[in-house]
Amino acid sequence: MVWHVAHIRAISAWAGGPVSVITKPRSLADQLFADEPAVRDVHFIDMNPHGRRGRHDGVLGFWRLVQLFRAGGWRSVVFLHHSRTLAMAAWIAGIKDRRGYGWGSQRPFLSRGPFLPKSIGKQHQLKRATAWVRAAGIPFDDDEPSLTRAERDSGQVCAAFGLVQPFVAVGIGSSEVLRQWGTDKFAALVAALLAAGWRQVVLVGGQEDQASATRIIAANKAAPGLVTPILGAKLSAVIAVLAEASFYVGNNTGVMNIAGALGIPTFALFGTTPIFDHGRTIYPITAEDTGRHDGMVRVGVEQALDVITAKRGGLAP
Repeated sequence: MVWHVAHIRAISAWAGGPVSVITKPRSLADQLFADEPAVRDVHFIDMNPHGRRGRHDGVLGFWRLVQLFRAGGWRSVVFLHHSRTLAMAAWIAGIKDRRGYGWGSQRPFLSRGPFLPKSIGKQHQLKRATAWVRAAGIPFDDDEPSLTRAERDSGQVCAAFGLVQPFVAVGIGSSEVLRQWGTDKFAALVAALLAAGWRQVVLVGGQEDQASATRIIAANKAAPGLVTPILGAKLSAVIAVLAEASFYVGNNTGVMNIAGALGIPTFALFGTTPIFDHGRTIYPITAEDTGRHDGMVRVGVEQALDVITAKRGGLAP
């Protein structure tokens, strides 16, 4: 969802007012866009969730999807996606102006172009959306993601968590094994940051990262409050904390993308996964390309510290 912020703003400006965003619940778009003037409201489509059947899956689910499109009262819909199912539901719902990428079986259910060649599907999702917006003639300058936040809230949120500046945010979570750097390496990284003089290190992740956070804190034997876990917090709170961090270092996740979109120096542990080139403040930490996709295995702590030191001119605050 972070990747599409600039496109949503461009479409909103072109439409002459705030737009509705239709997406999946796991995007947390309602929290992400809480302070976004280009977004009027968010509607969730519950399709293909992990571990269960979604409300909009199957035949009955499809008709619920049609009803969602009818209830919205929208005159136009733009699909920054190649889904045939969504386009078909909008067509049956009677939305007359339906636009999207239009490759493959989606095209018959769209009312007008431009249509993108299927070959563009090999590009990153952000670049696909950029190609469509520009092909549609919508004024659009820069596709780098940037997030709007309520500055008045940042200090209050940080105070509520007991945070003191300057601090570093460390993203320890990841749902994919190949994107997980590992607890021991994060513990060593935190030790190096504390030794360099940082007053506080904040661990950012989900509730499922509690065991990892506990081990990182225990390994450092730090005084209370020097290493502070913020796990499973609301996205609005995470955004407020990241916005006040001196920099972020962590796994390649949604939180990493948010940090980059907030404009803080973001040291992203990519390992052997493809790096992103759409963020000016995202600095990749990668493994040497040997043709072997082994994730983070060959990314060492010293390598990460070297990248941070080189970009910042030092490791200390």
